[in-house]
Amino acid sequence: MKLSEIKKILPALENVEFQLENGTFVPEHFHVTEIGIVTKNFIDCGGNIRKEEKVNFQLWDANDFEHRLKPGKLLHIINLSEEKLGIEDFEIEVEYQNETIGKYDLDFNGKNFVLQNRMTACLANEACGVPSQKQKISLAELSGKQESCSPGSGCC
Repeated sequence: MKLSEIKKILPALENVEFQLENGTFVPEHFHVTEIGIVTKNFIDCGGNIRKEEKVNFQLWDANDFEHRLKPGKLLHIINLSEEKLGIEDFEIEVEYQNETIGKYDLDFNGKNFVLQNRMTACLANEACGVPSQKQKISLAELSGKQESCSPGSGCC
């Protein structure tokens, strides 16, 4: 989700709620402790230089159980961060501490913001020799190979 998208959604909401993909909710008394821009300059395993920029929201679960962040307040914090930090319309990543600090992509399911699990991936498959798709083999082909399988034959 891009920053412009959350800004369009917030005015229509009564409450701001974040939900993990497994269905559990971030406690309703969470704080957004920071909004910033994260720039990552790196080189991938294929030698390509890359740059990634994201808007970062950090959620924090405090012990002030009466706290509720209202949509208007979050919108104000976003607008202030754009003004003061020059944040552009980048994708949002959310930091939230569960067992450890996790980074999540952000989506909206029509009612709640959803923290989507992020996965690692090779960005230079062609340079690493990683096949683009798994090779598909039928069971019939495998059954014939099992009979002639012997050490050194390459079947396993």
